[in-house]
Amino acid sequence: MHRLLKICHDWQQFYTILHHGQFSGCTRRKKTSSQRKRNHSRIIIRYMNNRLRLRVNKYFLIMSGYKVSTAEIKELNEKEFDKKGVRYLGKINVVKMKYSMVARARLITEIKIWAIRVTTLVLVWACAMQLGALSRTWGPRVVQHWSSAASVPPTRPYKSNGYLMVSSNGGLNQMRAGICDMVAIARYMNVTLIVPELNKTSFWNDHSQFNDIFDVDYFITSLRDEVQIQKELPPTLKRVVEEGSFYSMPPVSWSNMSYYLNKVLPHIEEHELLHLTKTDARLANNGLPTEVQKLRCRVNYNALRFTPAIEKLGRKIVEILRQKGPFLVLHLRYEMDMLAFSGCNEGCNATEVDELTKMRYAYPWWKEKVINSKKKRKAGLCPLTPEETALTLRALDIDKNLQIYIAAGDIYGGKRRLATLEEAFPNLVKKETLVQPSELLPFQNHSSQMAALDYIVSIESDIFVPTIGGNMAKVVEGHRRFLGFKKTLLPDRQLLVNLIDKYNTGKLNWEKFSLLVKDAHASHWGTPTKRIVIPGKPKLEDYFWSNPQECLPPTEELSPM
Repeated sequence: MHRLLKICHDWQQFYTILHHGQFSGCTRRKKTSSQRKRNHSRIIIRYMNNRLRLRVNKYFLIMSGYKVSTAEIKELNEKEFDKKGVRYLGKINVVKMKYSMVARARLITEIKIWAIRVTTLVLVWACAMQLGALSRTWGPRVVQHWSSAASVPPTRPYKSNGYLMVSSNGGLNQMRAGICDMVAIARYMNVTLIVPELNKTSFWNDHSQFNDIFDVDYFITSLRDEVQIQKELPPTLKRVVEEGSFYSMPPVSWSNMSYYLNKVLPHIEEHELLHLTKTDARLANNGLPTEVQKLRCRVNYNALRFTPAIEKLGRKIVEILRQKGPFLVLHLRYEMDMLAFSGCNEGCNATEVDELTKMRYAYPWWKEKVINSKKKRKAGLCPLTPEETALTLRALDIDKNLQIYIAAGDIYGGKRRLATLEEAFPNLVKKETLVQPSELLPFQNHSSQMAALDYIVSIESDIFVPTIGGNMAKVVEGHRRFLGFKKTLLPDRQLLVNLIDKYNTGKLNWEKFSLLVKDAHASHWGTPTKRIVIPGKPKLEDYFWSNPQECLPPTEELSPM
Protein backbone atom coordinates (compact mmCIF):
# COMPACT_ATOMS: atom_id res chain seq x y z
CA MET A 1 0.00 0.00 0.00
CA HIS A 2 2.89 2.29 0.78
CA ARG A 3 4.23 1.61 -2.72
CA LEU A 4 0.98 2.79 -4.25
CA LEU A 5 1.16 6.03 -2.32
CA LYS A 6 4.79 6.58 -3.29
CA ILE A 7 4.11 5.98 -6.99
CA CYS A 8 0.96 8.04 -7.34
CA HIS A 9 1.67 10.67 -4.61
CA ASP A 10 -2.01 11.30 -4.49
CA TRP A 11 -4.81 9.86 -2.39
CA GLN A 12 -7.19 10.72 -5.21
CA GLN A 13 -5.42 8.16 -7.34
CA PHE A 14 -5.91 5.66 -4.56
CA TYR A 15 -9.66 6.36 -4.78
CA THR A 16 -9.49 5.84 -8.52
CA ILE A 17 -7.71 2.52 -8.09
CA LEU A 18 -10.29 1.33 -5.59
CA HIS A 19 -13.24 2.17 -7.88
CA HIS A 20 -11.81 1.83 -11.37
CA GLY A 21 -8.95 -0.61 -10.94
CA GLN A 22 -6.35 1.55 -12.78
CA PHE A 23 -3.79 4.28 -12.19
CA SER A 24 -4.60 7.82 -13.21
CA GLY A 25 -2.40 8.74 -16.12
CA CYS A 26 -1.32 5.12 -16.72
CA THR A 27 -2.35 3.06 -19.68
CA ARG A 28 -4.21 -0.01 -18.52
CA ARG A 29 -6.90 -2.13 -20.06
CA LYS A 30 -10.27 -1.37 -18.62
CA LYS A 31 -11.71 -4.10 -16.41
CA THR A 32 -15.25 -5.30 -16.16
CA SER A 33 -17.38 -4.60 -13.14
CA SER A 34 -16.77 -8.07 -11.65
CA GLN A 35 -13.03 -7.76 -12.22
CA ARG A 36 -13.02 -4.34 -10.58
CA LYS A 37 -14.84 -5.79 -7.57
CA ARG A 38 -12.33 -8.62 -7.24
CA ASN A 39 -9.44 -6.19 -7.59
CA HIS A 40 -11.13 -3.90 -5.12
CA SER A 41 -11.34 -6.79 -2.61
CA ARG A 42 -7.68 -7.74 -3.10
CA ILE A 43 -6.54 -4.16 -2.49
CA ILE A 44 -8.70 -3.86 0.61
CA ILE A 45 -7.31 -7.17 1.93
CA ARG A 46 -3.75 -6.09 1.18
CA TYR A 47 -4.55 -2.78 2.79
CA MET A 48 -5.75 -4.54 5.97
CA ASN A 49 -2.89 -7.04 6.11
CA ASN A 50 -0.40 -4.16 6.08
CA ARG A 51 -2.33 -2.74 9.01
CA LEU A 52 -2.64 0.73 7.46
CA ARG A 53 -4.22 2.99 9.97
CA LEU A 54 -6.29 6.05 8.95
CA ARG A 55 -6.99 8.79 11.33
CA VAL A 56 -10.38 10.40 10.84
CA ASN A 57 -10.95 13.43 13.10
CA LYS A 58 -11.15 11.96 16.59
CA TYR A 59 -11.53 8.37 15.34
CA PHE A 60 -8.73 5.85 14.90
CA LEU A 61 -9.84 3.05 12.64
CA ILE A 62 -7.88 -0.20 12.50
CA MET A 63 -9.34 -2.01 9.54
CA SER A 64 -8.24 -5.50 10.62
CA GLY A 65 -10.34 -6.13 13.67
CA TYR A 66 -11.70 -2.84 15.03
CA LYS A 67 -15.48 -3.12 15.35
CA VAL A 68 -17.18 -0.12 13.69
CA SER A 69 -20.85 0.65 14.32
CA THR A 70 -23.34 1.54 11.55
CA ALA A 71 -23.63 5.13 12.81
CA GLU A 72 -19.85 5.53 12.71
CA ILE A 73 -19.74 4.19 9.14
CA LYS A 74 -22.33 6.77 8.06
CA GLU A 75 -20.40 9.52 9.79
CA LEU A 76 -17.15 8.43 8.20
CA ASN A 77 -18.69 8.38 4.72
CA GLU A 78 -19.99 11.92 5.16
CA LYS A 79 -16.85 13.52 6.65
CA GLU A 80 -13.87 14.83 4.77
CA PHE A 81 -10.55 13.17 5.39
CA ASP A 82 -7.31 14.76 6.61
CA LYS A 83 -4.98 17.08 4.82
CA LYS A 84 -3.87 14.49 2.31
CA GLY A 85 -6.97 15.52 0.35
CA VAL A 86 -8.83 12.32 -0.01
CA ARG A 87 -12.46 13.37 0.11
CA TYR A 88 -14.23 10.11 -0.34
CA LEU A 89 -13.46 6.43 -0.14
CA GLY A 90 -16.86 5.41 -1.30
CA LYS A 91 -19.54 3.82 0.78
CA ILE A 92 -17.40 0.92 1.87
CA ASN A 93 -19.26 -1.54 4.02
CA VAL A 94 -16.64 -1.69 6.71
CA VAL A 95 -18.59 -4.08 8.92
CA LYS A 96 -19.12 -6.55 6.07
CA MET A 97 -15.50 -6.35 5.06
CA LYS A 98 -14.38 -6.68 8.64
CA TYR A 99 -16.53 -9.76 9.29
CA SER A 100 -15.47 -11.45 6.06
CA MET A 101 -11.86 -11.03 7.10
CA VAL A 102 -12.55 -12.20 10.63
CA ALA A 103 -14.33 -15.26 9.26
CA ARG A 104 -11.37 -16.01 7.02
CA ALA A 105 -8.95 -15.58 9.91
CA ARG A 106 -11.17 -17.66 12.17
CA LEU A 107 -11.31 -20.48 9.60
CA ILE A 108 -7.53 -20.50 9.30
CA THR A 109 -7.20 -20.50 13.09
CA GLU A 110 -9.65 -23.38 13.46
CA ILE A 111 -7.81 -25.39 10.81
CA LYS A 112 -4.55 -24.80 12.67
CA ILE A 113 -6.17 -25.79 15.99
CA TRP A 114 -7.54 -29.02 14.48
CA ALA A 115 -4.18 -29.76 12.90
CA ILE A 116 -2.53 -29.29 16.27
CA ARG A 117 -5.13 -31.53 17.92
CA VAL A 118 -4.70 -34.31 15.37
CA THR A 119 -0.89 -34.09 15.57
CA THR A 120 -1.02 -34.14 19.36
CA LEU A 121 -3.37 -37.14 19.32
CA VAL A 122 -1.05 -39.05 16.99
CA LEU A 123 1.96 -38.21 19.16
CA VAL A 124 0.16 -39.25 22.34
CA TRP A 125 -0.91 -42.53 20.72
CA ALA A 126 2.66 -43.22 19.53
CA CYS A 127 4.05 -42.43 22.98
CA ALA A 128 1.45 -44.66 24.62
CA MET A 129 2.37 -47.57 22.35
CA GLN A 130 6.06 -47.07 23.04
CA LEU A 131 5.51 -46.80 26.78
CA GLY A 132 3.37 -49.94 26.66
CA ALA A 133 6.20 -51.84 25.00
CA LEU A 134 8.75 -50.48 27.45
CA SER A 135 6.57 -51.25 30.46
CA ARG A 136 6.61 -54.95 29.63
CA THR A 137 10.38 -54.90 29.87
CA TRP A 138 11.11 -52.16 32.37
CA GLY A 139 7.84 -51.88 34.27
CA PRO A 140 8.50 -54.54 36.90
CA ARG A 141 12.06 -53.31 37.23
CA VAL A 142 10.97 -49.70 37.68
CA VAL A 143 8.36 -50.70 40.23
CA GLN A 144 10.98 -52.78 41.99
CA HIS A 145 13.37 -49.84 41.90
CA TRP A 146 10.75 -47.48 43.30
CA SER A 147 9.76 -49.88 46.04
CA SER A 148 13.43 -50.45 46.84
CA ALA A 149 14.13 -46.74 46.88
CA ALA A 150 11.15 -46.18 49.16
CA SER A 151 12.42 -48.84 51.59
CA VAL A 152 16.06 -47.77 51.74
CA PRO A 153 16.94 -47.88 55.45
CA PRO A 154 18.71 -45.01 57.20
CA THR A 155 22.46 -45.26 57.69
CA ARG A 156 23.60 -46.62 61.04
CA PRO A 157 25.97 -44.02 62.48
CA TYR A 158 29.14 -45.52 63.90
CA LYS A 159 32.85 -44.83 63.90
CA SER A 160 34.49 -47.44 61.70
CA ASN A 161 37.39 -49.33 63.26
CA GLY A 162 38.98 -49.88 59.85
CA TYR A 163 38.50 -51.73 56.60
CA LEU A 164 37.87 -55.42 55.90
CA MET A 165 38.69 -57.02 52.55
CA VAL A 166 37.59 -60.60 51.91
CA SER A 167 38.30 -63.12 49.15
CA SER A 168 35.49 -65.63 48.72
CA ASN A 169 36.32 -69.23 47.85
CA GLY A 170 34.39 -72.12 46.32
CA GLY A 171 31.45 -72.22 43.94
CA LEU A 172 28.50 -69.85 43.83
CA ASN A 173 26.62 -71.11 46.88
CA GLN A 174 29.72 -71.62 48.98
CA MET A 175 30.69 -68.02 48.23
CA ARG A 176 27.13 -66.87 48.87
CA ALA A 177 27.05 -68.34 52.37
CA GLY A 178 30.53 -66.97 53.10
CA ILE A 179 29.57 -63.44 52.01
CA CYS A 180 26.59 -63.51 54.39
CA ASP A 181 28.89 -64.50 57.23
CA MET A 182 31.40 -61.76 56.40
CA VAL A 183 28.67 -59.09 56.51
CA ALA A 184 27.64 -60.25 59.98
CA ILE A 185 31.27 -60.28 61.12
CA ALA A 186 31.94 -56.78 59.77
CA ARG A 187 28.79 -55.49 61.48
CA TYR A 188 29.81 -56.75 64.90
CA MET A 189 33.40 -55.56 64.60
CA ASN A 190 32.14 -52.09 63.53
CA VAL A 191 34.35 -52.03 60.43
CA THR A 192 33.79 -51.00 56.82
CA LEU A 193 33.39 -53.96 54.46
CA ILE A 194 34.74 -53.72 50.92
CA VAL A 195 32.54 -55.51 48.37
CA PRO A 196 33.81 -59.11 48.45
CA GLU A 197 36.11 -60.44 45.77
CA LEU A 198 34.86 -63.65 44.16
CA ASN A 199 36.91 -66.77 43.56
CA LYS A 200 38.76 -66.71 40.23
CA THR A 201 41.09 -69.66 40.80
CA SER A 202 38.53 -72.46 41.15
CA PHE A 203 38.25 -75.53 38.94
CA TRP A 204 35.59 -73.75 36.84
CA ASN A 205 37.93 -70.87 35.95
CA ASP A 206 35.11 -68.33 36.24
CA HIS A 207 36.32 -64.71 36.33
CA SER A 208 32.96 -63.17 37.20
CA GLN A 209 33.06 -60.15 39.46
CA PHE A 210 30.61 -59.53 42.30
CA ASN A 211 28.57 -57.14 40.16
CA ASP A 212 28.37 -59.72 37.34
CA ILE A 213 26.24 -61.94 39.60
CA PHE A 214 24.72 -59.76 42.30
CA ASP A 215 23.06 -56.34 42.29
CA VAL A 216 25.91 -54.53 44.05
CA ASP A 217 24.11 -51.21 44.57
CA TYR A 218 21.14 -52.91 46.20
CA PHE A 219 23.51 -55.00 48.33
CA ILE A 220 25.13 -51.83 49.69
CA THR A 221 22.03 -49.71 50.25
CA SER A 222 19.83 -52.46 51.70
CA LEU A 223 22.33 -53.09 54.50
CA ARG A 224 23.28 -49.49 55.25
CA ASP A 225 21.41 -49.56 58.57
CA GLU A 226 23.70 -52.36 59.75
CA VAL A 227 27.12 -51.98 58.19
CA GLN A 228 29.08 -49.64 55.95
CA ILE A 229 29.92 -51.32 52.63
CA GLN A 230 32.04 -49.65 49.96
CA LYS A 231 32.91 -50.70 46.42
CA GLU A 232 36.59 -49.90 46.83
CA LEU A 233 39.19 -48.75 49.32
CA PRO A 234 40.19 -45.11 49.83
CA PRO A 235 43.11 -44.02 47.57
CA THR A 236 45.72 -44.23 50.34
CA LEU A 237 44.82 -47.83 51.19
CA LYS A 238 44.55 -48.78 47.52
CA ARG A 239 48.21 -47.84 47.17
CA VAL A 240 49.01 -50.02 50.18
CA VAL A 241 47.29 -52.97 48.48
CA GLU A 242 49.08 -52.28 45.19
CA GLU A 243 52.39 -52.32 47.04
CA GLY A 244 51.43 -55.63 48.71
CA SER A 245 52.12 -54.34 52.21
CA PHE A 246 48.77 -55.15 53.81
CA TYR A 247 48.00 -57.78 56.45
CA SER A 248 46.26 -61.03 55.40
CA MET A 249 45.06 -64.05 57.32
CA PRO A 250 42.65 -67.00 56.97
CA PRO A 251 40.11 -66.93 59.80
CA VAL A 252 39.54 -70.08 61.82
CA SER A 253 36.61 -72.20 60.64
CA TRP A 254 33.39 -72.51 62.68
CA SER A 255 34.36 -69.60 64.96
CA ASN A 256 32.03 -67.69 67.24
CA MET A 257 31.79 -63.92 67.42
CA SER A 258 34.20 -63.58 70.35
CA TYR A 259 37.00 -64.94 68.14
CA TYR A 260 36.52 -62.09 65.69
CA LEU A 261 36.21 -59.45 68.41
CA ASN A 262 39.27 -60.66 70.35
CA LYS A 263 41.57 -62.10 67.66
CA VAL A 264 40.68 -60.45 64.36
CA LEU A 265 39.61 -56.92 65.29
CA PRO A 266 42.97 -56.02 66.93
CA HIS A 267 44.70 -56.62 63.58
CA ILE A 268 42.31 -54.19 61.89
CA GLU A 269 42.84 -51.55 64.56
CA GLU A 270 46.61 -51.95 64.22
CA HIS A 271 46.86 -51.98 60.42
CA GLU A 272 43.65 -50.12 59.50
CA LEU A 273 43.13 -52.76 56.78
CA LEU A 274 42.79 -56.54 57.04
CA HIS A 275 42.38 -59.09 54.26
CA LEU A 276 40.63 -62.40 55.05
CA THR A 277 41.67 -65.02 52.52
CA LYS A 278 38.86 -67.52 53.24
CA THR A 279 35.13 -67.04 53.78
CA ASP A 280 33.58 -70.53 53.72
CA ALA A 281 32.29 -71.93 57.04
CA ARG A 282 34.03 -69.21 59.07
CA LEU A 283 31.08 -68.77 61.47
CA ALA A 284 29.67 -71.41 63.78
CA ASN A 285 26.33 -73.03 63.11
CA ASN A 286 25.14 -72.60 66.68
CA GLY A 287 25.92 -70.64 69.83
CA LEU A 288 25.69 -67.23 68.14
CA PRO A 289 23.42 -64.36 69.25
CA THR A 290 20.00 -64.45 67.61
CA GLU A 291 20.57 -61.02 66.04
CA VAL A 292 23.70 -62.38 64.32
CA GLN A 293 21.77 -65.33 62.90
CA LYS A 294 18.96 -63.08 61.69
CA LEU A 295 21.41 -60.73 60.02
CA ARG A 296 22.95 -63.66 58.16
CA CYS A 297 19.47 -64.56 56.90
CA ARG A 298 18.69 -60.97 55.94
CA VAL A 299 21.80 -60.80 53.79
CA ASN A 300 21.11 -64.13 52.09
CA TYR A 301 17.38 -63.83 51.47
CA ASN A 302 17.15 -60.11 50.80
CA ALA A 303 20.40 -58.26 50.19
CA LEU A 304 22.05 -60.79 47.85
CA ARG A 305 19.79 -60.21 44.88
CA PHE A 306 20.95 -61.38 41.45
CA THR A 307 21.54 -58.88 38.65
CA PRO A 308 18.47 -57.82 36.62
CA ALA A 309 19.73 -59.80 33.60
CA ILE A 310 20.04 -63.04 35.59
CA GLU A 311 16.74 -62.46 37.38
CA LYS A 312 14.94 -61.81 34.10
CA LEU A 313 16.12 -64.97 32.36
CA GLY A 314 15.67 -67.08 35.48
CA ARG A 315 12.07 -65.89 35.84
CA LYS A 316 11.47 -66.58 32.15
CA ILE A 317 12.58 -70.20 32.56
CA VAL A 318 10.24 -70.58 35.54
CA GLU A 319 7.38 -69.08 33.53
CA ILE A 320 7.99 -71.47 30.62
CA LEU A 321 7.90 -74.43 33.01
CA ARG A 322 4.80 -73.15 34.81
CA GLN A 323 2.89 -72.87 31.53
CA LYS A 324 3.08 -76.67 31.24
CA GLY A 325 2.19 -77.40 34.86
CA PRO A 326 4.11 -78.29 38.02
CA PHE A 327 7.77 -79.23 37.83
CA LEU A 328 10.48 -80.90 39.87
CA VAL A 329 14.05 -79.64 39.97
CA LEU A 330 16.63 -82.40 40.10
CA HIS A 331 20.05 -81.24 41.25
CA LEU A 332 21.84 -84.11 39.54
CA ARG A 333 25.45 -83.68 40.65
CA TYR A 334 26.97 -86.11 38.22
CA GLU A 335 29.42 -83.87 36.39
CA MET A 336 33.01 -84.88 35.71
CA ASP A 337 34.55 -82.61 38.35
CA MET A 338 32.25 -83.94 41.10
CA LEU A 339 33.08 -87.57 40.29
CA ALA A 340 36.82 -86.88 40.05
CA PHE A 341 36.87 -84.92 43.33
CA SER A 342 34.75 -87.41 45.27
CA GLY A 343 36.35 -90.51 43.76
CA CYS A 344 32.91 -91.99 43.08
CA ASN A 345 32.73 -93.99 39.87
CA GLU A 346 29.69 -96.26 40.21
CA GLY A 347 28.48 -97.25 36.73
CA CYS A 348 31.59 -95.91 34.95
CA ASN A 349 33.62 -98.07 32.58
CA ALA A 350 37.38 -98.64 32.92
CA THR A 351 38.28 -95.80 30.54
CA GLU A 352 36.11 -93.33 32.47
CA VAL A 353 37.53 -94.44 35.83
CA ASP A 354 41.06 -93.86 34.53
CA GLU A 355 40.08 -90.44 33.19
CA LEU A 356 38.55 -89.39 36.51
CA THR A 357 41.59 -90.57 38.47
CA LYS A 358 43.98 -88.59 36.27
CA MET A 359 41.86 -85.49 36.75
CA ARG A 360 41.90 -85.87 40.53
CA TYR A 361 45.68 -86.02 40.58
CA ALA A 362 45.93 -83.01 38.25
CA TYR A 363 44.59 -80.63 40.91
CA PRO A 364 46.92 -80.40 43.91
CA TRP A 365 44.35 -78.64 46.14
CA TRP A 366 42.16 -81.75 45.95
CA LYS A 367 43.94 -83.36 48.85
CA GLU A 368 42.32 -86.80 48.84
CA LYS A 369 43.87 -88.86 46.05
CA VAL A 370 43.44 -92.56 46.85
CA ILE A 371 39.73 -93.24 47.22
CA ASN A 372 37.82 -96.50 47.54
CA SER A 373 34.72 -95.76 45.49
CA LYS A 374 32.68 -98.80 46.63
CA LYS A 375 33.34 -98.18 50.30
CA LYS A 376 32.52 -94.48 49.97
CA ARG A 377 29.27 -95.25 48.16
CA LYS A 378 28.17 -97.73 50.83
CA ALA A 379 28.71 -95.02 53.45
CA GLY A 380 26.32 -92.74 51.56
CA LEU A 381 29.07 -90.26 50.62
CA CYS A 382 28.66 -90.47 46.84
CA PRO A 383 26.11 -88.66 44.70
CA LEU A 384 23.26 -90.81 43.44
CA THR A 385 23.83 -91.94 39.86
CA PRO A 386 21.20 -91.13 37.20
CA GLU A 387 20.06 -94.77 37.34
CA GLU A 388 19.77 -94.73 41.16
CA THR A 389 17.89 -91.44 40.96
CA ALA A 390 15.36 -92.88 38.51
CA LEU A 391 14.65 -95.82 40.84
CA THR A 392 14.28 -93.52 43.85
CA LEU A 393 11.80 -91.18 42.14
CA ARG A 394 9.76 -94.09 40.81
CA ALA A 395 9.67 -95.71 44.26
CA LEU A 396 8.33 -92.43 45.71
CA ASP A 397 5.52 -92.48 43.13
CA ILE A 398 6.63 -89.30 41.37
CA ASP A 399 4.34 -88.83 38.35
CA LYS A 400 6.17 -90.05 35.25
CA ASN A 401 4.68 -87.18 33.22
CA LEU A 402 5.96 -84.51 35.61
CA GLN A 403 8.44 -82.06 34.14
CA ILE A 404 11.91 -82.67 35.57
CA TYR A 405 14.34 -79.79 35.24
CA ILE A 406 17.97 -80.89 35.59
CA ALA A 407 19.88 -78.20 37.49
CA ALA A 408 23.43 -79.21 36.67
CA GLY A 409 26.22 -78.98 34.15
CA ASP A 410 27.04 -81.65 31.58
CA ILE A 411 26.26 -85.12 32.91
CA TYR A 412 29.30 -87.36 32.75
CA GLY A 413 28.66 -90.13 30.23
CA GLY A 414 26.07 -88.04 28.40
CA LYS A 415 22.97 -89.66 26.92
CA ARG A 416 24.15 -93.17 27.82
CA ARG A 417 23.95 -92.38 31.54
CA LEU A 418 20.69 -90.43 31.21
CA ALA A 419 18.88 -93.13 29.22
CA THR A 420 17.34 -94.91 32.24
CA LEU A 421 16.19 -91.65 33.83
CA GLU A 422 14.73 -90.39 30.55
CA GLU A 423 12.89 -93.66 29.97
CA ALA A 424 11.26 -93.40 33.40
CA PHE A 425 10.57 -89.65 33.13
CA PRO A 426 10.39 -88.58 29.48
CA ASN A 427 9.82 -84.88 30.26
CA LEU A 428 13.44 -84.13 31.12
CA VAL A 429 14.45 -80.53 30.41
CA LYS A 430 17.36 -78.18 31.02
CA LYS A 431 17.77 -74.45 30.61
CA GLU A 432 19.55 -75.15 27.33
CA THR A 433 16.38 -76.80 25.95
CA LEU A 434 13.94 -74.17 27.23
CA VAL A 435 15.44 -70.91 25.96
CA GLN A 436 17.30 -69.82 22.85
CA PRO A 437 21.10 -70.23 22.73
CA SER A 438 21.40 -66.48 22.19
CA GLU A 439 19.67 -65.87 25.54
CA LEU A 440 22.21 -68.03 27.37
CA LEU A 441 25.19 -66.68 25.46
CA PRO A 442 25.97 -63.80 27.90
CA PHE A 443 26.23 -66.32 30.77
CA GLN A 444 28.09 -69.14 29.08
CA ASN A 445 31.66 -69.82 30.21
CA HIS A 446 30.64 -68.30 33.56
CA SER A 447 29.72 -71.24 35.75
CA SER A 448 28.59 -69.08 38.67
CA GLN A 449 26.19 -67.11 36.49
CA MET A 450 24.77 -70.31 35.00
CA ALA A 451 24.42 -71.71 38.53
CA ALA A 452 22.54 -68.55 39.52
CA LEU A 453 19.92 -69.34 36.86
CA ASP A 454 19.53 -72.85 38.26
CA TYR A 455 19.25 -71.40 41.77
CA ILE A 456 16.27 -69.23 40.78
CA VAL A 457 14.49 -72.19 39.18
CA SER A 458 15.30 -74.42 42.17
CA ILE A 459 13.75 -72.21 44.83
CA GLU A 460 10.63 -71.72 42.68
CA SER A 461 10.03 -75.41 41.89
CA ASP A 462 7.21 -77.52 43.28
CA ILE A 463 9.68 -80.17 44.43
CA PHE A 464 13.44 -79.94 44.85
CA VAL A 465 15.55 -83.10 44.87
CA PRO A 466 19.36 -82.99 45.32
CA THR A 467 21.37 -86.16 44.69
CA ILE A 468 24.10 -85.14 47.15
CA GLY A 469 24.22 -82.75 50.09
CA GLY A 470 26.58 -80.19 48.60
CA ASN A 471 26.57 -76.44 49.07
CA MET A 472 23.80 -75.75 46.56
CA ALA A 473 21.62 -78.50 48.01
CA LYS A 474 21.99 -77.11 51.53
CA VAL A 475 21.57 -73.42 50.68
CA VAL A 476 18.54 -74.08 48.45
CA GLU A 477 17.02 -76.32 51.15
CA GLY A 478 17.31 -73.52 53.71
CA HIS A 479 15.96 -70.93 51.29
CA ARG A 480 12.93 -73.11 50.55
CA ARG A 481 12.31 -73.49 54.28
CA PHE A 482 12.48 -69.71 54.60
CA LEU A 483 9.90 -69.37 51.80
CA GLY A 484 7.39 -71.48 53.71
CA PHE A 485 8.83 -74.99 53.99
CA LYS A 486 8.47 -75.78 50.31
CA LYS A 487 8.64 -79.46 49.40
CA THR A 488 12.27 -80.59 49.39
CA LEU A 489 13.33 -84.23 49.32
CA LEU A 490 16.40 -85.02 51.39
CA PRO A 491 17.53 -88.46 50.19
CA ASP A 492 19.07 -90.84 52.68
CA ARG A 493 21.79 -92.03 50.32
CA GLN A 494 23.27 -94.66 52.62
CA LEU A 495 19.89 -96.36 53.03
CA LEU A 496 19.00 -95.91 49.36
CA VAL A 497 22.11 -97.55 47.89
CA ASN A 498 21.60 -100.51 50.24
CA LEU A 499 17.98 -100.93 49.15
CA ILE A 500 18.84 -100.40 45.47
CA ASP A 501 21.54 -103.06 45.56
CA LYS A 502 19.07 -105.52 47.12
CA TYR A 503 16.46 -104.71 44.47
CA ASN A 504 18.97 -105.05 41.61
CA THR A 505 20.13 -108.45 42.93
CA GLY A 506 16.55 -109.71 43.31
CA LYS A 507 16.51 -109.70 47.11
CA LEU A 508 13.62 -107.23 47.11
CA ASN A 509 10.66 -107.11 44.77
CA TRP A 510 9.40 -103.75 43.48
CA GLU A 511 6.50 -103.43 45.94
CA LYS A 512 8.69 -104.06 48.97
CA PHE A 513 11.45 -101.83 47.65
CA SER A 514 9.01 -98.95 47.01
CA LEU A 515 7.38 -99.31 50.43
CA LEU A 516 10.73 -99.20 52.25
CA VAL A 517 11.86 -96.13 50.31
CA LYS A 518 8.61 -94.30 51.13
CA ASP A 519 8.74 -95.18 54.82
CA ALA A 520 12.37 -94.08 55.11
CA HIS A 521 11.63 -90.69 53.56
CA ALA A 522 8.28 -89.88 55.16
CA SER A 523 9.91 -87.12 57.25
CA HIS A 524 12.50 -86.07 54.64
CA TRP A 525 10.48 -83.44 52.79
CA GLY A 526 11.79 -80.21 54.30
CA THR A 527 9.26 -79.99 57.11
CA PRO A 528 10.01 -77.90 60.24
CA THR A 529 12.71 -79.52 62.39
CA LYS A 530 15.34 -78.50 64.89
CA ARG A 531 18.96 -78.37 63.87
CA ILE A 532 21.00 -81.20 65.27
CA VAL A 533 23.77 -79.78 67.46
CA ILE A 534 26.94 -81.83 68.10
CA PRO A 535 29.27 -79.81 70.36
CA GLY A 536 32.85 -79.79 69.16
CA LYS A 537 31.97 -81.43 65.83
CA PRO A 538 30.50 -78.70 63.62
CA LYS A 539 31.09 -80.67 60.40
CA LEU A 540 28.85 -83.46 61.62
CA GLU A 541 25.98 -81.33 62.90
CA ASP A 542 23.29 -79.70 60.80
CA TYR A 543 24.51 -76.84 58.67
CA PHE A 544 23.03 -73.45 59.60
CA TRP A 545 22.20 -72.62 55.99
CA SER A 546 20.19 -75.81 55.44
CA ASN A 547 17.93 -75.03 58.39
CA PRO A 548 18.16 -71.39 59.59
CA GLN A 549 15.57 -71.99 62.29
CA GLU A 550 16.14 -68.61 64.01
CA CYS A 551 14.80 -66.92 60.86
CA LEU A 552 11.86 -69.22 60.13
CA PRO A 553 8.21 -68.67 61.09
CA PRO A 554 7.38 -70.21 64.47
CA THR A 555 5.82 -73.67 64.45
CA GLU A 556 4.01 -75.47 67.20
CA GLU A 557 6.24 -78.51 67.20
CA LEU A 558 9.82 -78.79 66.12
CA SER A 559 11.30 -82.27 66.20
CA PRO A 560 14.90 -83.25 65.46
CA MET A 561 15.40 -85.04 62.17
